[in-house]
Amino acid sequence: MSFRIQPPTPARPNRCQLFGPASNTKLFAKMAASSADVINLDLEDSVAPSDKASARAEAIKAINDIDWGNKYLSVRINGLDSPYWYRDVIDVMEQTNGRLDQIMIPKAGCGSDIYAVDALVSGVELAKSATKRISFEAIIETAAGLAHVEEIAAASPRMQALSLGAADYAASMGMQTTGIGGTQEDYYMLRGEDRYWADPWHMATVAIVAACRTHGLLPIDGPFGDFSDDEGYRAQARRSATLGMAGKWAIHPKQIALANEVFTPSEAKVTEAREILAAMEAAKARGEGATVYKGRLVDIASIKQAEVIVKQSELVAR
Repeated sequence: MSFRIQPPTPARPNRCQLFGPASNTKLFAKMAASSADVINLDLEDSVAPSDKASARAEAIKAINDIDWGNKYLSVRINGLDSPYWYRDVIDVMEQTNGRLDQIMIPKAGCGSDIYAVDALVSGVELAKSATKRISFEAIIETAAGLAHVEEIAAASPRMQALSLGAADYAASMGMQTTGIGGTQEDYYMLRGEDRYWADPWHMATVAIVAACRTHGLLPIDGPFGDFSDDEGYRAQARRSATLGMAGKWAIHPKQIALANEVFTPSEAKVTEAREILAAMEAAKARGEGATVYKGRLVDIASIKQAEVIVKQSELVAR
């Protein structure tokens, strides 16, 4: 292993990030009462251009007035290529009372994008003598974002997470699909008369996970558009969890339970992880670096794997 130790990720649950347009005020109380770990008030794609200013005002009011409990509260600003983003940052930062936890930066294409937002946020915090430091989450949803994913991950000490934005990513990459996440009908391989669907988001997912784990960020899987397809959502979430993602977006309330189900280690997995740790402790006491657990070899690397599962369960239980 490199002498540069892999940093830990933020110690907070991030199984489900629930999105809601800031223009739809009827959703706010329901979002606050939900079982999502993170709430994202959206000023970007789900808000029409004519509603941007009013949605921003409603988001500010909601941040100040609603009891969000222990939710990690985030606002997705508009893209840096829009005429709205700077006002999103300034107004939200200047007019809220300290409850906001995070700003989500869409369509991040390079480290300079993060720096631009950081400069504005830092200026407001300095002017207000703020004691709370706002964190950042960036969305990788363009070809440039994927090409510069590690640069983006390392661009600011405020960075805490990266998400995969499947729809804009597909458009930027020129993919022939209108699906948002999940398997795609035309992305398959043939074996005899059987058809096998692969994961068209695999490469982007792995790149995001690697960049996040290198720099101590949370890697988050993005939206699954068909909220009538529970099994499709579960399948996408399970694949991303297996690859190292820490959570997934919910664009509909029914997806919250699905995300929490997948990204909460099962009792059986936690039990097995603790048994592996106990078996390795016993082996260590005997002066051994490996042992056999349920007919398979476990060693020092197995300790690290088991500790990941135990840590995830402990974060959720807090």
